[in-house]
Amino acid sequence: MPKVKRSQKEIIEDFAHYVSPGKVRVYRELGFEFVPGRREGCRIWDVDGERSWINCRSSGGVFNLGHHPPRVIEALRQALDWLDIGDHILLSEHRAALAKRLAELTPGDIRYSFFTPSGGEAIDLAIKLARGYTGRPGIISAEKGYHGHTGLALSAGNDLFKKYFEPLAPGFSHVPFGDIEALEQAVDEQTAAVLLETIPATAGILIPPPDYYPAVREICDRHGALLILDEVQTGLGRTGKLWGIDHWGVVPDIMVLGKGMSGGVYPLSAVCYRERLDAFFQEHPFIHLSSFGGAELGCVAAMAMLDQITEPGFLEHVNRMGERFVKGFQRLKEKYPDLVAGWRQLGLMMGFELTEDRMGPMMTYALGHNGVIAIFADFRPSTIQVLPPLIIQPEEVDEVLAAMDRALTMVGEMVAAGMPAPEIPT
Repeated sequence: MPKVKRSQKEIIEDFAHYVSPGKVRVYRELGFEFVPGRREGCRIWDVDGERSWINCRSSGGVFNLGHHPPRVIEALRQALDWLDIGDHILLSEHRAALAKRLAELTPGDIRYSFFTPSGGEAIDLAIKLARGYTGRPGIISAEKGYHGHTGLALSAGNDLFKKYFEPLAPGFSHVPFGDIEALEQAVDEQTAAVLLETIPATAGILIPPPDYYPAVREICDRHGALLILDEVQTGLGRTGKLWGIDHWGVVPDIMVLGKGMSGGVYPLSAVCYRERLDAFFQEHPFIHLSSFGGAELGCVAAMAMLDQITEPGFLEHVNRMGERFVKGFQRLKEKYPDLVAGWRQLGLMMGFELTEDRMGPMMTYALGHNGVIAIFADFRPSTIQVLPPLIIQPEEVDEVLAAMDRALTMVGEMVAAGMPAPEIPT
């Protein structure tokens, strides 16, 4: 018998009953009470096929190549005829090929890669490697940073996500992002690593000055500490360069990749590290195991993704679309000076800044009602994170900007009417 299509309302009811009523409540508050159905390129349709949205969240970069990217889908479809995830304990042709490609593409003398299913597990492994290699306990990360919800990654992040689960792992401390003096005072002979998001997204797309990362590198080198860069969101072309850190010309000791590695179809993350650090794994080659890490099907998807983003002209397109957004942001700031404070941008990693924190949830709600998915930054609610797929076209950029214009009108009306911002529980 043919499968009976279920309505969006029925699916939402099941989600509330069997998955999370709390999330359904929040989605309703933000105007995102819909179930994705068809998805293609930059756009998502609801399961009833009645409405569509341009996805300017991109799941933080998972959908760098848009939804259902044809080249990645075709590579995976062909691989399904003869591959599975592979046995993680055995050698692998596909892990070897992907690691070799990453060694060719990553900065400086980064050579080795260890694959995991998620960014959080990759951060955990990076911290384990730093502690194992240096024999030191201390991990310094940035205030208002976010590195995932797993054990060590959670300890490195902001209190918002970890306060209910204490006591957590010891040895972690935090300094303000971009503050070299604070970092200089914090790093000592017990510091294993400094762990930073190259551009902290959840903190509000914070872009440090040109001298910041060279100074961080020098402090780490002077104290014998490692530099771990979380490029889960900034890597793979998001900032208009292949790696976010390329804007600063610094080589980290460990670089963590994720989200876009999947090509939007198969979970995969990576810990890429310099050759000297492998001395620890040579002594302890089975100290970290991951049953689904480096799944061979995932490696095939990632190789197809890398082929696409390294083609001539791809990064140039990202930068052109970023410039188009910036011109639109300037017009919006001129039109709505009481609402728009400015923006921060590299490539298609953009933070659109409003003048008050309460306006971020309002803007998220208003954008949802105008056909765009984009959310405010958890730790800086005045910032709307604008992260469209890197394949976005000029007419789609203009559609997003027009939606932002209409949304700002709505926000202005909400503020004038004294309406409260949507309540978002943590």
